Amino acid sequence: MPRVRYLEKRTLQQAIDLFVRNTPVEVEVEEIAVEDSLGRVLAAPVFAGISVPHYHGAAMDGIAVRAEDTYAASEATPVRLRLESPNHRFAFIDTGQPLPSWANAVIMIEHVVPVGQGEVEIRQPATPWQHVRLVGEDVVASEPLLPRGHRIRPYDVGALLAAGHLRVPVARKPRVAVVPTGSELVEPGTPLQPGNIVEFNSRMTAAFLQEWGAVPSRFAAVPDEPQALRAALDSALSGHDAVVLIAGSSAGEHDFTVQILREAGEVLVHGIDIMPGKPAICARIANKPVLGLPGYPVSAAIVAQQLLRPLVFRFLGLAPEPLPRITAVAARKIPSKLGLEEFVRVTLGVVGKRVLAAPLPRGAGAISTLVRADGFLRIPADSEGVEAGAKVSVELLRSWADVEGTILVTGSHDLTLGWLEDVLRQEHPELRLACANVGSLAGLVALARGETHVAGCHLLDPATGRYNLPDIERLVGKRHVVVVHLAVREQGLIVAPGNPKSIQTIQDLVRPDVRFVNRQPGAGTRVLLDHLLQKSGIEPRQIRGYEREEYSHMAVAACVASGLADCAIGLRSAASALGLGFVPLEREEYDLVFRRDFFRSARGQYLLEAVRSERFRELVSKLEGYDVSAAGTIKT
Repeated sequence: MPRVRYLEKRTLQQAIDLFVRNTPVEVEVEEIAVEDSLGRVLAAPVFAGISVPHYHGAAMDGIAVRAEDTYAASEATPVRLRLESPNHRFAFIDTGQPLPSWANAVIMIEHVVPVGQGEVEIRQPATPWQHVRLVGEDVVASEPLLPRGHRIRPYDVGALLAAGHLRVPVARKPRVAVVPTGSELVEPGTPLQPGNIVEFNSRMTAAFLQEWGAVPSRFAAVPDEPQALRAALDSALSGHDAVVLIAGSSAGEHDFTVQILREAGEVLVHGIDIMPGKPAICARIANKPVLGLPGYPVSAAIVAQQLLRPLVFRFLGLAPEPLPRITAVAARKIPSKLGLEEFVRVTLGVVGKRVLAAPLPRGAGAISTLVRADGFLRIPADSEGVEAGAKVSVELLRSWADVEGTILVTGSHDLTLGWLEDVLRQEHPELRLACANVGSLAGLVALARGETHVAGCHLLDPATGRYNLPDIERLVGKRHVVVVHLAVREQGLIVAPGNPKSIQTIQDLVRPDVRFVNRQPGAGTRVLLDHLLQKSGIEPRQIRGYEREEYSHMAVAACVASGLADCAIGLRSAASALGLGFVPLEREEYDLVFRRDFFRSARGQYLLEAVRSERFRELVSKLEGYDVSAAGTIKT
């Protein structure tokens, strides 16, 4: 039985050294047609088989001549050339045609003057080999064309064919088995029961492998049973170069992966000092690398990028290319835990002359944050975090053009912003909205600090009964912004279908049988609730669940839909989206507050056009509780 040893957690670099750099790999070679070689990696250098061009050819339309016959030509003394003459002769020639054996130059047709049948005049001399593509001008036979380890691009395909190659030696794509584990997993599209989890991690991992140049083989989900897992591992090792096991890598009651790997071979690493991604396993079984990915999708993606990607490149004979980096400014303080290198997902935007990096939610199970992320901010293990305004290095997950086209919208959550982005991108696909749902007050503070392009706001001023403008003037100053009306929205109490507890007014929130879920401090909805409570003489402590907070209308609606709460305050559209009941309380104004310089920019005007478009009104009309008849009105 192979020697089994257990190693404590390792740093990421130690894991890379043990798992990737020490994996014995011999690049296997296969020959394929050049026309099928796009994206493949050359396993040997390629030398030109023929010269390009392989004959002397005309580079211009004109006439072929002997340069020495033209030396006397000038405006005052033109030289005549004849088609059939043995001396001072010429021949008409088109671009690409072979040069006659007697000629050594081409004169452009624009510089040729016809003077009779088969006779022309020229008024300036030609130099030897002018406008002629000489043999080997592009490539000389036998000279190096492409090096080993080169990933073939479209123009490489052209160069290979031009240089006489029909087939090329490439590295065989590594075959990688992907085995998801977990008794709770069900296939996409299966009707879901409580406790079921849609199995998508193996699909995500297989997509990564295809992108990096490997051939994934995705296995069916294996239940949490040691015998079933061992059988799946044995099957995966047969006919594959590497194996990826997903989930079961931690220390829970049903986490058997590390135990099975110890029994089958050598566990190199169990636990990596990174977050997310700590419960990862690196092993070697039958001289093949086996990677145990954590079950949380963000953890799985980060570990795959850091360990599986360089392993695939090693099989292909490539060095992994580092992700492009940019320097940005942290939009707010980002605390971090000592002892773990943290990968913080961030959105990026260019505001004024600064590139701002705003952190996204950090849960390891939040796959949507990877969809929204523009890059990773890596905080070292010996750091407690990043201060607001500090310069940071960010690894890009999108192109720089995408970052430049990002419009940051910070503040209150609103369902119409998704439709607004769709309308904007139909006319301007280079632009996108990156929305941070932090509440109206936080949005205005970010605007005042120059950390966003637009703030979404629906703040009621209890003293005047007006929406938004008093708080904008107090926090930002009207001369620095342009306030654009977006919608009038219906706010109210979100309740279970049929309103089984007959919740009708704010006063019902103090009933002991009513469980409430609130919005976070600074949210316009929270401000409205506190105003209504004060008017009704209700103390917040009287409400069961007042201190429980969520960050969006859909989040509080989901709490009611799942039975975690009986009531929430939010939008009618959120209640309607989840089939819930709704008790109306207030019609409020939701506005977009633009930085004045951004409003004047092309991107700002494109966004305003989208707000004012008939298409936007048409889409929002499908949402309940919205009035966008005045969308796009300038309020200041």
